[in-house]
Amino acid sequence: MTSTPLNILHTSDWHLGRSLYGKKRYQEFEDFLRWLLTQLHEQHIDVLLIAGDIFDTTTPSNKAQELYYHFLQQVAQSPCRHVVIIAGNHDSPSFLEAPKSLLKALRIHVVGSPSATIEEDVLVLYDAHQHAELIVCAVPYLRDKDIRSTQAGESPDEKNQQLLQNIHAHYQAIAAQAEKVQAQHASRPPIIATGHLFATGGQTIDGDGVRELYVGSLNRVPASAFSSVFSYVALGHLHVPQMVAQDPRIRYSGSPLPMGFGEAAQQKSVCLVRLQHQQIELSLLPIPVFQKLVSIRGDWPHIQATLQQLATSTESVWVEIIYDGEELIGNLRERIDDCIHDTTIDVLRVQNQRVIERLLQRTHQTETLEEMSVTEVFERCLTAHDIPDEQRPILREHYQHIVQSLDESDHHSE
Repeated sequence: MTSTPLNILHTSDWHLGRSLYGKKRYQEFEDFLRWLLTQLHEQHIDVLLIAGDIFDTTTPSNKAQELYYHFLQQVAQSPCRHVVIIAGNHDSPSFLEAPKSLLKALRIHVVGSPSATIEEDVLVLYDAHQHAELIVCAVPYLRDKDIRSTQAGESPDEKNQQLLQNIHAHYQAIAAQAEKVQAQHASRPPIIATGHLFATGGQTIDGDGVRELYVGSLNRVPASAFSSVFSYVALGHLHVPQMVAQDPRIRYSGSPLPMGFGEAAQQKSVCLVRLQHQQIELSLLPIPVFQKLVSIRGDWPHIQATLQQLATSTESVWVEIIYDGEELIGNLRERIDDCIHDTTIDVLRVQNQRVIERLLQRTHQTETLEEMSVTEVFERCLTAHDIPDEQRPILREHYQHIVQSLDESDHHSE
């Protein structure tokens, strides 16, 4: 390596195009990307890593695409020498890779799905003097079909075990290949890896939109899957910034924007990694709040007082209200509208917990599907049809398999 440190910025889970209860968030995304570009200049970033879920869907809107490509164009004109982008479970591999050759000419490397040979996914990045400065094992979200062949008669648990073994084997194989490449360079460039997965012990927040990636309960990837040859592992998928297994070299950057009101109080950040002489120094760069989100939960006096306090500010505020007071209020929405009239408050969601509980005491039919996850709907069906407890585990496994298959189909329907 050179005597100067190599500066790497790790981010993920942008989810460009995502809305919040029908509210478009393009201005927030644009503000974040502008901020991120500023950090590339101010922190003298050499390599930008984007660890998956660039878009929120496999068919992103024209506006989401415009934000993405405009940002990449600006990065190509910045001091940042390289960008490495991998696909996440929300991304379409073929869509991301469509302009791959063109982007490569701008030193933007895109890996949507594992290449035909593992050697192709070991990227050697060169400095301005054409000396190898970094080796990146670019591993995207590994779909079931990418790494596992279905065997007749396999149980769900056996499928999961085999899947995890293959994920582990993939990382071990790419690490071994990277070591071979490293030995070919006198500078002995450090090796880092990417991934988009759910690591064992990973922390999530209710309502953040993070979903299980594989079928069944044996779907968490342990820290042992990542070889010790990796100086750093840049992960995506979980929206909470965190280390894996208390290992500072294996980290989720988290999402740059709160994906739901449950993340509203969370400090978002990107990871700044400085590598020098095989030594790593890591720090978090806090991301500003581009749109204030507030979740209010309580009885009516508490809700009213909080709204009145928020109304004193000229700052735009998006609010979620969950009423759980003892009083049964039938005109909650009208009361709220009176409080926020002529203010900068926009209430995106109101849940009258007391009304819901009263109604559900009589019938489940009044509960909307919007308020239930697909798993909750299935559990209600099991209960409604008096399915014996001993039969439920295998039915849950098969149901998860169906949901996962439908999700995989959505990713490939373009």
